[in-house]
Amino acid sequence: MSESNFKRQEQDGRADFDFFIGSWKFRNRCLREWLKGSTSWEEFGGTSVVRKILGGLGHIEEVTLERASGATEEMIVRLFDPQTQQWSIYEADSRNGFDPRPVIGAYKDGRVEGYSHEPYEGKYIFRRVIWSEITVTSFHWEQAFSTDGGNTWETNWIADFVRSD
Repeated sequence: MSESNFKRQEQDGRADFDFFIGSWKFRNRCLREWLKGSTSWEEFGGTSVVRKILGGLGHIEEVTLERASGATEEMIVRLFDPQTQQWSIYEADSRNGFDPRPVIGAYKDGRVEGYSHEPYEGKYIFRRVIWSEITVTSFHWEQAFSTDGGNTWETNWIADFVRSD
């Protein structure tokens, strides 16, 4: 591969999640009930290990959430499309199985933002996830739902990651 092709690949977005490669510990705050006006939060820890796959066109993340109700294991696969310069993010966990609807997003202005349109309690909603405040040793993640087409958002899950490797 020529040097110009390599630089083009580096700049096309496939390195957007490289900050995430390695091992992490994180603290979670999760609303106990979503889209019901809840103000009661559950707090719990977690660990995550992320590695590159497919020559950098993807990542696999293995997660353990340490909830009071018991540990949950998750696997997250991120795949980069060089044509659209966007990431598709797929999730599976030991409670609910595989979710075939990806969150699709991209890196812009120092953060990664992604969206999906998915069913929740009998109706379709928008889901937004954001990775922000990204440094070499930490970052912030949050999830929010919207029932009105993205006009208003309820943040229902917040996590702060600290590198552990």
